[in-house]
Amino acid sequence: MKVTEHIKKAKGKTLFSFEIIPPQKGKNIQALYNNIDPLMEFKPPFIDVTTSREEHIYIEKKGLLDLKITRMRPGTLGICAAIKHKYDVDTIPHVLCGGFTKEETEYLLIDCHYLGIDNVMALRGDSMRHEQYFKATNGGHKYAIDLVHQIQNLNKGTYLHDVTDVDDKSDFCIGVAGYPEKHIESPSLQTDLKRLKEKIDKGADYVVTQMFFDNKKYFDFVAAAREIGITVPIIPGIKPISVKRHLQLLPQVFKIDLPEVLIAEIEKCNNNKEVRQVGIEWSIQQSKELLAAEVPLLHYYSMGKSDNIKAIAKEVF
Repeated sequence: MKVTEHIKKAKGKTLFSFEIIPPQKGKNIQALYNNIDPLMEFKPPFIDVTTSREEHIYIEKKGLLDLKITRMRPGTLGICAAIKHKYDVDTIPHVLCGGFTKEETEYLLIDCHYLGIDNVMALRGDSMRHEQYFKATNGGHKYAIDLVHQIQNLNKGTYLHDVTDVDDKSDFCIGVAGYPEKHIESPSLQTDLKRLKEKIDKGADYVVTQMFFDNKKYFDFVAAAREIGITVPIIPGIKPISVKRHLQLLPQVFKIDLPEVLIAEIEKCNNNKEVRQVGIEWSIQQSKELLAAEVPLLHYYSMGKSDNIKAIAKEVF
């Protein structure tokens, strides 16, 4: 079922969903199940599965360093299929521009269609670690809007190169990212909203926001989006702070602000166990306020651990 259909079927009730990351190569998928299991009591209509782009690694051979390209967390589509089968829940693979050619994207989407996956999250993706700025893969898309366009073309039965007699079109529901505090590379929030509007106009069906820690940022973002004609669901993304270094890491990586009250509470903590509890309590407060505002869905970034998400959900749902 499409995300938009899940929201419509809920008839105003706020739904619960979360995002997971694939395990590293060589790790057992059971660890992933162990973190999903405790969250199923909250009846998520879908689970997002992230996609990692390629990384450069150096392998020593006969005293020389050989540069190789690898993916440390492959298996997104396989995990989507496994979760769909095990839990009978919809799964949403993240489809990236970075690291994929247009042809590889088409093959991935065809596989999604065969597996009965109804939703995809279309993202540009991050730059590689050694790059200061994002560079498109040779033969790949530079912007998420181009990825949205390709997915919509496939929904219409239009493939990249072949003249194909189509009797079974895909019908993907397309999610895109929104940034309440603007994208790191955007010159202004208003410019960023214009880019979001363009993605919606190309066929995106819903928006999931980047994490934020001040609900006013979300409410203002939604109001500004509605003002310029964006009418699709805008789902808030929530991430509980869990370690003290998040104070520096999150603003640096995502260019977001943390409220002074939250900063003060974390700075008083003596260890990460205390920080984790502060993160849980803050997210509960955030979630309850968003729930009272009748947001369509609360989407949690679990990053592989579910104990804090479960503690939040038990107080909210």
